[in-house]
Amino acid sequence: MSPRLVAASLVLNVFLIGALAGGTGWLIGKSNPGFSLESAGGRLPAADRKVFRQALREVRRGSRDVILDGQAARREAANLLQQPTLDSNALAAALERARKADVTVRTRLEQRIIEFAASGSAEDRQLLADALMRRAGRQPPAPAKKSP
Repeated sequence: MSPRLVAASLVLNVFLIGALAGGTGWLIGKSNPGFSLESAGGRLPAADRKVFRQALREVRRGSRDVILDGQAARREAANLLQQPTLDSNALAAALERARKADVTVRTRLEQRIIEFAASGSAEDRQLLADALMRRAGRQPPAPAKKSP
């Protein structure tokens, strides 16, 4: 077998193994979503889940310009990083713009979640609290057993 054929086979095998590992990781990630206030909405009862997701969708729609500005700022930062001479001030400004956009959208989403929680049931709030505790790296306490 020629050395070129061996090298091509090796490259192809590494590529296939990487694709398989990446696909597996993606599937595992899809079946085990992260725990955040937004992902906690998936644990709500169907009717509440629909209201919750609709509320968040409305916030995102209303924040479209801010989201687009943040994306543009990240593209600008990436472009600046690729330049032969780094303009640190311009890079810092672009990253600051991206960060401000992210914080603005997150603040709006969290405010809407607060409004949802204020109008929701104690059970819904408990689901959201559990998600926050998991996100903070703590497991929620086991529910207290009711004595007969």
